[in-house]
Amino acid sequence: MRQAGRSLPEYLKIREGVGMLESCMDADLVTEITLQPVRRYGVDAAIFFSDIVLPLKAVGVDLDIKPGIGPVVASPVRTPADVAAIPDLTAEHVPFITQAVRQLVAELGGTPLIGFAGAPFTVASYLVEGGPSKEHAKTKAMMFGAPDVWDALMRKIGGIAADYLRIRVEAGASAVQLFDSRAGALTPGDYAEHVMPHSARVLASAGELGVPRIHFGVGTTNLLGLMAEAGADVVGIDWRTPLADGIARVGDRVVPGQPRPDPRSSPRPT
Repeated sequence: MRQAGRSLPEYLKIREGVGMLESCMDADLVTEITLQPVRRYGVDAAIFFSDIVLPLKAVGVDLDIKPGIGPVVASPVRTPADVAAIPDLTAEHVPFITQAVRQLVAELGGTPLIGFAGAPFTVASYLVEGGPSKEHAKTKAMMFGAPDVWDALMRKIGGIAADYLRIRVEAGASAVQLFDSRAGALTPGDYAEHVMPHSARVLASAGELGVPRIHFGVGTTNLLGLMAEAGADVVGIDWRTPLADGIARVGDRVVPGQPRPDPRSSPRPT
């Protein structure tokens, strides 16, 4: 569920001396990097090369991706004023995205292009923590201690994510994915109350675009049923969850038009 380029020699070569966000804002570079694993492996879909914090950078949030560290935010979000200072996203903020999608659609032919956006919780965690975190203590402190600020922040990020996906689809993307790499830090109860409604709004907005919607999280085995209820067409699982267990947890939320497999007969990973 991630772009395959990180291990490819052609990717490492083209990225030499080029920062991550810089590479994500160059339409020609995005096009080339997205196509690399398609050329090499003949995969059944292309994943648009980008990063989940890119929309924030595009609207003016002072952040960077530090090698070996990850996204670092200069002024973490703490107050309602901090949330209000984040602009909404428009197509004018990301012309390189529209250009890259159009170039890729022309190059890919019949191979679908998947565009993704960071889910509200994951992006909010970066903004509140100011960078990577294992415990997400500041994020949870806001979630539980300042629910009004939390709700405003999640609505703001959810709106940005919805607009970002819409821009991709209007330019020609075949499917979209909501990527929640930090949701595994939550209990089902906390996810259902403080996160799921915001992800559901993004997915509902994406549902108006007429393309398949994928909802994917990292370490979210205990949340799969709730993630399915949030409204995507497909729920992704990571390496921690055997396919049969994922099917059992998700229930009837399977790819439309496909028969539901019997979990007892699904092969388990070796």
